[in-house]
Amino acid sequence: MISRTLKITAAAAAVSLLAGCAVNPVTGKKELSLMSQGQELALGEEQYPINQQQQGGKYIVDQSLQDYVNRIGQKLARVSDQPQLPYEFVVLNNSTPNAWALPGGKIAVNRGLLTILEDESELAAVLGHEIVHAAARHSAAAMSQQQVLGAGLAVLGAATQDTGYGDLVALGGQLGGGAYIARYGRENELESDKYGMQYMAAAGYDPQGAVRLQEKFVELSKGRQSGGLQALFASHPPSQARVEANRKRAKQLPGGGVTNRAAYQKAIAQLKRDADAYKNYDDAVAAINNEQYDRALTLVRRAQQQQPKEAAFYALEGDLLAHQKQYKNAHRAYDTAVQKNPGLFSNWLKRGVASAQLKNYTAAERDLSRSLGYLETPYAHYYLGQVYEQQGNVNNAYSHYQTAAQAGGDIGSKAQARMQALGNQG
Repeated sequence: MISRTLKITAAAAAVSLLAGCAVNPVTGKKELSLMSQGQELALGEEQYPINQQQQGGKYIVDQSLQDYVNRIGQKLARVSDQPQLPYEFVVLNNSTPNAWALPGGKIAVNRGLLTILEDESELAAVLGHEIVHAAARHSAAAMSQQQVLGAGLAVLGAATQDTGYGDLVALGGQLGGGAYIARYGRENELESDKYGMQYMAAAGYDPQGAVRLQEKFVELSKGRQSGGLQALFASHPPSQARVEANRKRAKQLPGGGVTNRAAYQKAIAQLKRDADAYKNYDDAVAAINNEQYDRALTLVRRAQQQQPKEAAFYALEGDLLAHQKQYKNAHRAYDTAVQKNPGLFSNWLKRGVASAQLKNYTAAERDLSRSLGYLETPYAHYYLGQVYEQQGNVNNAYSHYQTAAQAGGDIGSKAQARMQALGNQG
């Protein structure tokens, strides 16, 4: 199901290919423009919550960290070449070290990246780089080139394929993974490094932070020390050439900028205290992928003891209990996850599926519908079809199956089968 905004933008993109060039607001160069800035703003506004939901949702255990990152981001945005954009900065509850920008200045950084930075100037290097991607309209160009203008459901692909009905443990292992990751060209990356460092200096930061950041990425890339770094390096490929370019540029910029190491370390103090808890959670997900379910349950319950505020720990416990067909206990775990983080679609979706397994169809309908309010997924539509079919509401069941079938894959095939069965009954 492709949104109206995306349909309009895709059509406009096709027309604008014939329309000529626009001036890059950062470099002043004439470049091919696939959409107007108004269309970019609408696209970024629409896709931002989708990408957040798909990649773990906002990190909410420590709200002060959200405020801190947003404050640094807005400070840099004010000295950018497009300070009028509606910039937003969020920290996502995702262990993968990564950051990304959507059109219109919609920027996210994962908590997994924050834990490998050392000071505020390195954070400023990350955010300044992403601000340039937005200000120079790199994101819109990359999205056009990668054919994600029609990705209302396509961005959900990683989370909605090859999972059978009731197999919530597989669903849990897939939710929260990467959705859309832009792959910028070398020229865009160097451009973002260059102007991002200018923004850093203008905002009062030591541009050497950008040098240290690239040095760190190059070192990490040599041994691929973590599989999770692949997403970061895919979207922001490191190289010694970028390090040298940053070193040369830093010498040309005003010195005397701040690093604010103490402030940064204070800001991420909760993340550092919870490092073992999140490692146990990540190890539990890895154990699930290796079908070591008992080990996964032990690890995730240990994580709960270490940080009882984290909803994701309880959601994963629910997945494991549902896998064992302990649906009452699974429902209880999902209920805890919903209470601790009611703003994440997957908590509502999973509790709704568990309610359906317990034949509490009224509760299932409520929760599955609530999940759709946060994120459209074929899973929610399929299970709503199941609920309505059990209640004898054939028309509603067929409608939701029809929507789920459009996604293709395993869930689409199951929906098609139910549609055919209902058609034969008619």
